[in-house]
Amino acid sequence: MKHWNELRTAYAVAQLGTVSAAATQLGLHRSTVVRHVEALEAALGGKLFQRHARGYTPTEAGRDLLRVASTVNEQFEQLGVRTRGRRSQVSGEVIVTSVSIVAPLVLPALRRFAVDHPEATLRFETGSRMFALEYGEAHVGIRTGQVSEQPDNVVQPWLTLRSALYAHRTYVERCGAPAGPEALREHALVGTESSSHLPTRWLRELAPEAELAFTSEHPDLPIHAIVAGLGIGFVPVRVAEAHPDLVEVLPPRPEWDIPFWLVTHLDLHWTAKVQAMLGALREVGD
Repeated sequence: MKHWNELRTAYAVAQLGTVSAAATQLGLHRSTVVRHVEALEAALGGKLFQRHARGYTPTEAGRDLLRVASTVNEQFEQLGVRTRGRRSQVSGEVIVTSVSIVAPLVLPALRRFAVDHPEATLRFETGSRMFALEYGEAHVGIRTGQVSEQPDNVVQPWLTLRSALYAHRTYVERCGAPAGPEALREHALVGTESSSHLPTRWLRELAPEAELAFTSEHPDLPIHAIVAGLGIGFVPVRVAEAHPDLVEVLPPRPEWDIPFWLVTHLDLHWTAKVQAMLGALREVGD
């Protein structure tokens, strides 16, 4: 049904009389309720409500809509009874997207999910592309930067990734460790060619006169280069913990922290498989 979401929203407004009450009942943002009503009115070519200070009163067309929507709602509730059991099952494909730097932290959560829910299949996508949750391109998005302002998204804090400067033990044995930030210009520094890459920006702020001895277009390769002993650079502390031969050169600073968020779309947030995946990810994030 092309306008079911809008019809369901307008039905709630007609029943409850206000946008706020409908938004609370449906679990939507107030702006989404208004948008749905206006879209349905545009599609039908007439006003469904009289707007006034106390709320919304159905017009004659709105009362017609209320009768139609009531019948549809009853049929939909009967369908819901039949399908609710299927929604409670953790099965089918679950798609998780993330930036690649936290992939080593996500994979243990995916392993735990796969062990607990063998009937589900997993797809894990990394990269710079922003998958559209509202179009069902992913079930869970792990994102950083500013919190999403999309009103139909559910945003929850996941973890804060702390970073420090590291070098491999063999590099320190060969070249020594810098006594402080001012000595970094005398060492081989590892970063990327991108000015938007946060660790590289931090490195240039610490040592503005230094030349990078190793660069790559790929954001993950500098960490591999540091682990290989090619020089000094930023590594997330939790990633460095998996490499015992890495030596901390400069400790973490608050300005080097990166917050990450778990983002889901409201339509899928409460399904069993999304809740199970969020639970597995939260265990890793704690």
